[in-house]
Amino acid sequence: MKSRLALLAGTALAAATLTAVPTSAPAQGAGSSAPGPTVTNGCLKSVPEPGGSARVAICYSIFEPDGAGPAHRVPMIMHSHGWGGSRTTTAADFKHFLDAGYGVISFDQRGWGESGGHAHVESPGLEGRDVRKLVTLVSGLPWVQQDGPGDPRLGAIGGSYGGGYQFLGAFEELRTKGKPVFDAMAPQITWNDLSESIAPEDVVRTEWALALGAASVPSDALPPRVYVALVEGAATGTWPDGSIPGLENMETFFRKNGPQWHTDHHRRLDIPMLFGQGTTDSLFPLEQALQNWKSAITANARKQSIFVAYNGGHVLPALLPQGVNVTSDPCSKKLAGGDFERLSIKFFDARLKGERTGLRGWGKYHLATPTDTCTTVASVAANKNFALGTVATTETVGAPIPFEIAKGPIRLAGTPYLTGAVTTLGVNNRAFFGLAVGTSPADAHLIQNNVLPINEVLPVTGAARRIALPSMAVNVPRGQSLYLLASAFSDTFVGMGSRTPGAVLIEDTVAHLPVVRR
Repeated sequence: MKSRLALLAGTALAAATLTAVPTSAPAQGAGSSAPGPTVTNGCLKSVPEPGGSARVAICYSIFEPDGAGPAHRVPMIMHSHGWGGSRTTTAADFKHFLDAGYGVISFDQRGWGESGGHAHVESPGLEGRDVRKLVTLVSGLPWVQQDGPGDPRLGAIGGSYGGGYQFLGAFEELRTKGKPVFDAMAPQITWNDLSESIAPEDVVRTEWALALGAASVPSDALPPRVYVALVEGAATGTWPDGSIPGLENMETFFRKNGPQWHTDHHRRLDIPMLFGQGTTDSLFPLEQALQNWKSAITANARKQSIFVAYNGGHVLPALLPQGVNVTSDPCSKKLAGGDFERLSIKFFDARLKGERTGLRGWGKYHLATPTDTCTTVASVAANKNFALGTVATTETVGAPIPFEIAKGPIRLAGTPYLTGAVTTLGVNNRAFFGLAVGTSPADAHLIQNNVLPINEVLPVTGAARRIALPSMAVNVPRGQSLYLLASAFSDTFVGMGSRTPGAVLIEDTVAHLPVVRR
């Protein structure tokens, strides 16, 4: 069984592309001036795996910048890798942070690299304990700046899974000690709610569920039941909820593994953050970071934070419906004159060192468009309504159907949605919706590759619904129009269309859009 599932997962992984456009780690091959940083590799012992007694090794590399010491203590930056990766062991990869006077610790997360155990996808009781032990290690380094006993001056970087550990570590320190310890964070392309990311409306993002499983195969990183559940969920179209004997309940497994669980328990981080999220990311879409901005940090923290969206992230080809292929970061360039790494260093200089950097844009959203412009807004809420009348999909086959919303010029930035009266005649009828731009219905392309599903488990007639649409930013020029694309299927959710034949009909449809300018 497992070999067959691994083959399916491997096929998906081969199709997936990770283009996390600006990464927080500097480019490969950069040199360092003599005498250069000191590099220390080691492992610490953390909590055992569930049901075991052997303490698990968590391995790390520490980079001490030239000139640091007890008489010249420096802030520390924590870093970790994405899913399927391992820690950074070469000082040249952190040259710009080291040259800016920061120490760096990069570590292999549980189940990856040289660390032991299995990956529990940022479990508070496992990976959370690992991060806390690393913080304790850093607090004992004589050349690291300390704000108090066990409290180093600490920033954090990393994308995807390397963004997940940041929220996990900060929330766990807040939950267990009453203070988050991290003084500033720069999480990229990460999640708010894992179940909602991988299976919105319980409709599995097939290719990503397979790819995440495939990435864990070479190192046997995932607990076996979780691996099987991911791949079976992708194969069957049903998000595993524990109802099938022998399979993991993914809702339970993921329940505590993200900011959503903490915010549900009324915890908020009062930490300045530089959010980086991909607009064309189809695993952790833009909305996931917008939700973290809204609910995971305090109002005071938002005033000291910056939200940047770039064209990139976890990217799969968007062919049906047709999407765009663009990689760019106009907002980091606008704010800091360079890429996200340069913006990150300026952000940490301001928030960890208290320096006057000239950095602007605090407390606002800076969102890239597919045409490589940056739109800055103070709110991403929908503010204009457009009546569309009746919207319908084909039953099971056929091209996506475009419905014109507005003619250009019009500029949007934020989170749109639909309302209307939904009718479906079958069981588990599904449809996928996204916004598109084109000169005519024939050439309308998804704005930033994403669609979101509606999933009606039972037949309904005229049921009032609010239907989420992907968050985005776009400039629709004169001569083109903005469309709603309604599709019976999506290649991101391949095989996840209606489980029984039947169209999805929405009457009295209204598109609620975040209009910046018209």
